[in-house]
Amino acid sequence: MAEDEGDLVAKATEATQVVAEAGDLVAAVVTTAAQDIGSYIRSQREAAQVSMRQLASRAGVSNPYLSQIERGLRNPSAEVLAQIAKGLRVSSEVLYVRAGILEARPHGPVREALLGDEHITERQKQVLIEIYDSFRRENESTPEPEPDEQETPDV
Repeated sequence: MAEDEGDLVAKATEATQVVAEAGDLVAAVVTTAAQDIGSYIRSQREAAQVSMRQLASRAGVSNPYLSQIERGLRNPSAEVLAQIAKGLRVSSEVLYVRAGILEARPHGPVREALLGDEHITERQKQVLIEIYDSFRRENESTPEPEPDEQETPDV
């Protein structure tokens, strides 16, 4: 009986160690993601020749908070990322992918054109992309009719 208890204690200790290591791994991944999005935001800000104070003002966040994001100390919410994207005049989708909120999707010419259009808002871009993607999904699930089966318009 004492031997069974010893095995049980050893297994419990091993399980506790595995859980602790998994927690450390998750923390490392989250920290890396925060640093990655922060350094990306910093590089985009510098490329646009915008000061941290200017970007903070444009994005509607405090200067210290933006500084913490750029240094990887804070992981911004999707809403804050959207505000920063607007302040940088970049697609919020790009920031969402970098932050791990969205999965990267293959970009086609229609998507590229929409994302590059400076005359529509970020929200309008996202809605148009969602509509376009829904049409593509619908067409992928519906087989195209054979050429002789296609309806010919009445003339």
